[in-house]
Formats: sequence, structure tokens, C-alpha cells
Amino acid sequence: QVQLVESGGGLVQAGGSLRLSCAASGIIFSRSAMNWYRQAPGQQREMVAGITSSGSTNYADSAKGRFTISRDNGKSTVYLQMNSLKPEDTAVYYCVARVFPSFQYYWGQGTQVTVSS
Repeated sequence: QVQLVESGGGLVQAGGSLRLSCAASGIIFSRSAMNWYRQAPGQQREMVAGITSSGSTNYADSAKGRFTISRDNGKSTVYLQMNSLKPEDTAVYYCVARVFPSFQYYWGQGTQVTVSS
């Protein structure tokens, strides 16, 4: 059974930092691509950052220079370090796995990030 458990969300002031974690189980983590998406109230979900099994990363324009995605295959965990947070970063953040070998997508339950001005 695939499980993705996010943690690390919370309330932070603008300019602050948070680190999100996503612990995965039930998948071949080292061979799976991992992503962070977010959804703000009234808006569509958007991809924030992604990391391939080989460690290549990509970011939404809104995240470049402020967010860093990383992975620890030994812990089956992916991280999203978020710095210089802005009120517009307020959203529910979801961990998404594109699992190997089926290449199906699985979503975590989400963690709320709220940035106050």
C-alpha cells in the first residue's frame, strides 16, 4: 500500500522559512520521481518543484531561487525547503510520487502552509 505522509507545514510570517517533509512507503522510492504541488483557495493545483530518481530538479517560476527540493533515498523522504516565504505561497502543499515501475501517480493528504503578511 502506497503511503505519502507530509509534515512540516504551519503558520509563518512573510520572509520566514519552512521545511516540508514527505515520508514514502510502499514504493520503490529510489526509482520514483517525486514532486510537490500546491493548491491555494479558489485556485487550481500547481506544480511547485520536482526531483527525478537521478536527482535532477525543476521548479515553477514562482519557486525558483526561494525553494529547494531534495531527497534522501535512505529515508524514503523528499523535502521542500522554502525560504523568503510570501503571503501568496499560502496553500495546501501535496507530495506526489510518480512511482516505479508503473509510473502511476500517488498523492499525499497535504499539509497547510500559511504565510502572514
